[in-house]
Amino acid sequence: MVRSLLSRILSLSVSLVVASMVIFLMLQAVPGDPAAFMLGLNAQPDTIAALRADLGLEGSLGQRYLTWVKGMLAGDFGQSYTYRVPVADLVVDRIGVSAPLAVYALILSVVLAVPIGLIAASRRGGAADWGMMGATQLGIAIPNFWFAMLLVLVFAVKLRWVSAGGFPGWSDPLAAIKALTLPAIALALPQASILARVLRSAVLDTLDQDYIRTARAKGLSQRATVVRHALRNAAIPVLTILGLQFSFLLAGAIIIENVFFLPGLGRLIFQGITQRDLIVVQSVTMLLVFAVICVTFLVELTYLLADPRLRRR
Repeated sequence: MVRSLLSRILSLSVSLVVASMVIFLMLQAVPGDPAAFMLGLNAQPDTIAALRADLGLEGSLGQRYLTWVKGMLAGDFGQSYTYRVPVADLVVDRIGVSAPLAVYALILSVVLAVPIGLIAASRRGGAADWGMMGATQLGIAIPNFWFAMLLVLVFAVKLRWVSAGGFPGWSDPLAAIKALTLPAIALALPQASILARVLRSAVLDTLDQDYIRTARAKGLSQRATVVRHALRNAAIPVLTILGLQFSFLLAGAIIIENVFFLPGLGRLIFQGITQRDLIVVQSVTMLLVFAVICVTFLVELTYLLADPRLRRR
């Protein structure tokens, strides 16, 4: 078990190094000069050169990469070209929106997916199974940004139950949760559909096992068999999907945050791209990659709790 943990930690470290190189090189290959873009078409060459030096754009590619990595290890993500404040301050401000939104959407997807998946599996081949799986297929097919705009039209424009966008801050928790509800629903719909289908398939695989038939032969009800035995033994693929979903919800909500004008990390990346604020884009992207890799690592550790057989490896 210790050897397995060490190998996974080594794999995590190598993944972070490779990801940092890829992110840095891809953004450095973007055509154009950020300093010239910021100063405009009529900027003088000496002014552009002074700004390049101020922004740390001088030096070789390797020197700039090492400076960037050393800064991140020390908690210094650099200075934003556009906002002229440390990128770390921008991240701290925006993570307070993106992280709760991701957790909220994940909770909603689990609340929706678990009963749907269990009911569909326990009624395999029946009308409930076909209906629920058809609904989940529709949930996967509908683009979440289109569904988000539909939610805005219905609940914000027509019914006026919530605002169409914006975020009031956490000084009023109820207002903040209310502002995140529609975005969380828009994000949760496709994730709940995927999770429900995976859960149904995993539960059906376990229902065909001998120990399930033995439990039924001993008089255990269908519901108790599914909940007590099948659900726990189907946890491995479900945990994998949950880990991937949280990573996606944290890093992939750029469109939803722009639809609802939420000041989150996704919107920060979008603004950094449009403003050619490369240090913001590469630092925030690297932070999200780190979060994705760490979540994946934690999910692998939960396998040990879900399946004791893995602890012997």
